[in-house]
Amino acid sequence: MANLLWLQSGGCGGCTMSLLNAENPDLMSTLKNAGINLLWHPSLSEETGAEVRDILEKIIDGTLTLDILCVEGALLRGPHGTGRYHIFGGTGVPMIDWVEQLSKKANYTLAIGSCAAFGGVTTASDNITDATGLQFEGELRGGLLGSEFTSQKAMPVINVAGCPVHPDWVTETLMSLVIDNPSEEDFDEFTRPRLYTDQLVHHGCTRNEYYEYKASAEQPGELGCMMEHMGCLGTQAHADCNTRLWNGQGSCTRAGYACINCTAPEFEEPRHSFTETPKIAGIPVGLPTDMPKAWFVALASLSKAATPERLKHNARSEQLIYPPTLHKKNKS
Repeated sequence: MANLLWLQSGGCGGCTMSLLNAENPDLMSTLKNAGINLLWHPSLSEETGAEVRDILEKIIDGTLTLDILCVEGALLRGPHGTGRYHIFGGTGVPMIDWVEQLSKKANYTLAIGSCAAFGGVTTASDNITDATGLQFEGELRGGLLGSEFTSQKAMPVINVAGCPVHPDWVTETLMSLVIDNPSEEDFDEFTRPRLYTDQLVHHGCTRNEYYEYKASAEQPGELGCMMEHMGCLGTQAHADCNTRLWNGQGSCTRAGYACINCTAPEFEEPRHSFTETPKIAGIPVGLPTDMPKAWFVALASLSKAATPERLKHNARSEQLIYPPTLHKKNKS
């Protein structure tokens, strides 16, 4: 059995809430089937106070093996580097101190969610708590553990980023650690698992026909593509949200809300409204990651000239008005 310890630091607990929606099988069945023993989780375990401290101290003194350390939420270093903005309840010791000690003992250390990975929403605005990610501070390597940190398995922190994470991103990453013995090649440049970041949110989006013809929504609730006016970053966001649906049927764009690229560092402060597309000379600043601007402008002009009438009307509507034309075979 592989021992897993889960700690929660500065954040909303949303990644745990999302994880509890794991289905077919449920979370606890998945862990059991993968041979993972949950040592402790603040929301799922019965142990409290001295019992929890006993678990932590046994890990640190080497009498209890820690295979996987999961940390949810940003690490709060304030005030003045003391970490005393977040004392681990019942221990009198700052959470950052526990994390630093436990991460040295773990075979793998995982940052669960974008707050733990990069700082996330917890670091937004003035960041008065001096919050940071485990091994990244925004896009820059460093964070709490430092850029040179590696676990007992010689791996950097694995950033299962998202706000919140999809439950399958967590469970599949955990299973890969105990079954496949992954290497750094299985993770991207932000050490996010490629099992979901090798795709874009754009892949599988139900609005892709509107995107192809640049038939765009201009108001919330409209059916058209949300990239041109509504702030959607699905063509840049590395995640499989539209092919690995949430709760079996949903995603942000399917619910009518723009993708805000929540798996990426520094998504929390775009310096404009999340539902606004910044433009220069009428051209969206956030173009698809692998398309030159000149090509996009040329293709967009051609696409708009060729937009079928039904898409022009449907894009500005809250419900389908004109279905695709039915083509009948010529029987003559």
